[in-house]
Amino acid sequence: QGQLVESGGGSVQTGGSLRLSCASSGHKYRVDCMAWFRQPPGKERESVATIRTVIGLTTYADSVKGRFTISQDNTKNTLDLQMNSLEPSDTAMYYCAVEYGSSDLPCNIRTYDRWGQGTQVTVSS
Repeated sequence: QGQLVESGGGSVQTGGSLRLSCASSGHKYRVDCMAWFRQPPGKERESVATIRTVIGLTTYADSVKGRFTISQDNTKNTLDLQMNSLEPSDTAMYYCAVEYGSSDLPCNIRTYDRWGQGTQVTVSS
């Protein structure tokens, strides 16, 4: 009941770029929000970027604004995260997630229902 598979992680140097992709399939319920989260080593998981699927409204963590772009491709059922100007502080496991609710709450404060396995991003100085 709903599968998310991330890809595109890897190792880059400071200032480099990566594009993460999340293949989404088999959801029993309508997906209202999609998001990218990350968990740096030894730290808690944090929201990076979210998108309200129907209207395309996006949110970003302050730390990635202007560098990261979240986008969805409804024909391919994918969620992407373009990451530019990467910094060592961006090093983390990145997770794709979906939320099935129908709420007026912004996507960046909702509780997510299904998660992918994650893809590792490592940025070296």
